[in-house]
Amino acid sequence: MDRRAEAARLRPAYQRELAQGTERFHHPRRTDCPWCGSARLRTRLRTVDLLQRKPGTFVLDQCRDCAHSFQNPRLTADGLDFYYRDFYDGFSGEALKGFADAGFTRNRYLAAARSVLPFCRPRRWLDVGTSKGHFPQAAREIHPSTVFDGLDIGEGVEHAERLGHVTEGHRGQLTDLAPKLAGRYDVVSMFHCLEHTPDPRQELAAALAVLEPGGHLVIEVPDPECLTARILGRWWVPYFQPQHLHLIPAANLRDELESLGCTVVAVDRREPHIPVDLAGAVLLALSRFLPRDDAPWHPAPPGPLRRALRPALFWAAVPLLLAAFAVEQLTAPLVRRTRFSNAYRVVARVGGADGG
Repeated sequence: MDRRAEAARLRPAYQRELAQGTERFHHPRRTDCPWCGSARLRTRLRTVDLLQRKPGTFVLDQCRDCAHSFQNPRLTADGLDFYYRDFYDGFSGEALKGFADAGFTRNRYLAAARSVLPFCRPRRWLDVGTSKGHFPQAAREIHPSTVFDGLDIGEGVEHAERLGHVTEGHRGQLTDLAPKLAGRYDVVSMFHCLEHTPDPRQELAAALAVLEPGGHLVIEVPDPECLTARILGRWWVPYFQPQHLHLIPAANLRDELESLGCTVVAVDRREPHIPVDLAGAVLLALSRFLPRDDAPWHPAPPGPLRRALRPALFWAAVPLLLAAFAVEQLTAPLVRRTRFSNAYRVVARVGGADGG
């Protein structure tokens, strides 16, 4: 793709949208917690779009009673469309692919696939938020006789079906497709997608609806209780604004699943840790402070000096980026055993301890 030509082609449409302001992309601000209803809120984070540098300011509030964190005011459907657009596909798709996939390695997929082995031998597995089906492709090594289907809102799931990474690719929202898929699966996985959903409770109910009695739900999400979040602030990658709408403490998720009639059979704060916090912080800082790239949401393309400075400054910072990455990989086994672990996994069975 000729990025300069593509930016010039897309710029008029983006500028027409932005001329109307970004406030219209937000719902009214909530005065209570969407999880427990408490009015005791505090501002946890105020930031901007650090990756694409699209205009707008985003706030994460935290409930002082249940510790749930949520984007407030939350993006509307039009807002989500605006900020998701050109991130995973389109203009920024290739440039940001490495960042979006950071930490999602084959070994992590295999570990996630093994997480259900103590509890079941899956026959049919639905991977929600599957993108291009990288998890099902890897998980077949652990579950060779399992039929893997995928679900995603993006076009990647159709690509996954064409490549054979999934048997069936369902494009759309889980909450919309659940009635059609009711009771078809004995495992549903949701790896780092629940935090993207406007209403996590509705998403959980939909996931349980597509499971058969005794089936298992596997969820991985960022851990908002991670101590690194306090140290790095806006540079902590799992805040991931404006895309992450909810950050759910493990106790809250466990209580919600049990209230829906599930038995939580495993909670793991170690293995799901993704060692990208330091390197990710460096990348976010570079994205924020380097001269901006040519993108259609900016009013005009950068001049020759800025175009020359951006790659030069980036390559000058590469040694720092590599050092941060190396430190994280070396310390990951230790970090996983501490409160600095940045993600957790929950495995829950539909019904009681005996699957009934």
